[in-house]
Amino acid sequence: MKFLFDFFPLLLFFAAFKLFDIYIATAAAIAATFVQVGAHWFRTHRFETMHLTTLGVLVVFGGMTLVFRDDTFIRWKPTIVYAILAALTLASQLVGNRTLLERMLGSQITLPQQIWARLNLSWGGFFLVLGALNLYVAFYYGLDRDPETRLATWVNFKVFGLIGLTVVFVLAQAFVMARYVQEQPEKDGP
Repeated sequence: MKFLFDFFPLLLFFAAFKLFDIYIATAAAIAATFVQVGAHWFRTHRFETMHLTTLGVLVVFGGMTLVFRDDTFIRWKPTIVYAILAALTLASQLVGNRTLLERMLGSQITLPQQIWARLNLSWGGFFLVLGALNLYVAFYYGLDRDPETRLATWVNFKVFGLIGLTVVFVLAQAFVMARYVQEQPEKDGP
């Protein structure tokens, strides 16, 4: 259920693009992301950094797309989000005694410190690759095609390609983590 909740704005963006155009899809994504952040806060009384980051970048770049009627801005949005995530992830290698990935998952799973560092580094690199792939598909792929076809190709890549690559990467990371998971010591009862 959380998976659908996290991808609600993206799925709404895709549906609105297929039914209408990029501008209605952008407005729908902005509205859906506001709903997502508000619903999460209402349920948990806290904000998730990823939701707020996405909302902020979406409001700025989606807003510029709507104001200037130029889809260039919305096509930059995934790359900006991935660059922010890469910067935060990679910076955590240098700041503090735990990586970002360990801070997020360390209470649920125990791994050796060098494995946390390696996984964190791989996530930072993965975010950079996704950002670069988005730029390529958004602005350089299929230059011989008409603008509408190129935009539709980018939307499909954004929805299916980026999510598909992320699912494959998460599964690969799970296999790596499974090799190194350390058993939690059992706690004595009361």
